[in-house]
Amino acid sequence: MYKEIVGFIRAAFQQPEGFIALHEPKFLGNEKKYLVDAIDSTYVSSVGQYVNRFEEQMKQITGASHVVAVVNGTCALHLALLLAGVEPGEEVITQPLTFVATVNAIKHANASPHFVDVDKDTLGLSPEKLRIQLAAVAQVKDGKCFNKITGRRIAACVPMHSFGFPLRIDEVIEICSQYHIPVVEDSTESLGASYKGRATGTFGSLGTFSFNGNKTVTSGAGGAIITNDEVLGKRAKHLSTTAKLPHAWEFVHDEVGYNYRMPNLNAALACAQLEQLESYIRNKRSLAAEYRSFFKERGIPFVDEIAGASANYWLCTILLKDRADRDAFLEYVNGRQVMCRPAWTLMTKLDMFKNDVAGDLTNASWLEDRIVNIPSSVRPPL
Repeated sequence: MYKEIVGFIRAAFQQPEGFIALHEPKFLGNEKKYLVDAIDSTYVSSVGQYVNRFEEQMKQITGASHVVAVVNGTCALHLALLLAGVEPGEEVITQPLTFVATVNAIKHANASPHFVDVDKDTLGLSPEKLRIQLAAVAQVKDGKCFNKITGRRIAACVPMHSFGFPLRIDEVIEICSQYHIPVVEDSTESLGASYKGRATGTFGSLGTFSFNGNKTVTSGAGGAIITNDEVLGKRAKHLSTTAKLPHAWEFVHDEVGYNYRMPNLNAALACAQLEQLESYIRNKRSLAAEYRSFFKERGIPFVDEIAGASANYWLCTILLKDRADRDAFLEYVNGRQVMCRPAWTLMTKLDMFKNDVAGDLTNASWLEDRIVNIPSSVRPPL
């Protein structure tokens, strides 16, 4: 079976030999043109026409009224948490099945993660598990939610749309609103995905995106914060630009700020990539359809979008029988130059987070043993 899978992947990518990456960037449009233009303009740092253009493109893609370009997805999450009102010593709910940047950002805000399980079908934060956990530990006082066991305020919730598959974000928002918990969406992997007709990242108070080199579209390094709240949008721009007050020549800063703005060079690359986002997603959804059919015929579960969701299939994902099967498969395919990867080690197993609050994580543990991401790059025209 493993040999057959390798053969199918090589045929799908029209690459009978050589290395096949998990997800490599493609530069098929105006990338070189815009980069040269940015260099010729001499605006290569955090000011320039491409930064502004990138933010406008992201507004059109997501439907958000405010977009702030930043240097990477981790900084986007960190700043979004501060904007949401997270203060040192407080708790932030998130999921254990996520990339470490999600939880690092919580720690950067000097807060503590509070882990809630995921759903098996979305791989994202489970509304039902969230409801159960909050019913067990949460208490609302004076419009704020507190963990009655630790005594700390539960200051925010960060659900993550894993591998570009939208979770049941509307249900998460509804539950959190009952407990006065703001939601910051980690949409770093789900650009172009939507749920019930709305772009991921637009359901919470704030949403964040990543444009790392391995994402659906890339700026080399880059991120974005989006919101429909005018006050939060203006404050995000202010804090990301060292909290400098506008003036023609004087340097006056009114609070501790962050040097988080995306450089114009990165924005130039991002603008060219965003122009191709729709075609890239069509390409990736076509690949997902081929995978879906292939694995269904062989009785191997292929992770798919749930009803009402439109995934970007950033990383196509299958579920193997158990950890032994997963590990044997990974050794076989990677030994034959077809790059496949397991899910991240659960955050609760990492030394720096293992003592943080966690509810029942049965689903996340089950998935960790079985998830395999398979090659998902944009393919050349078939």
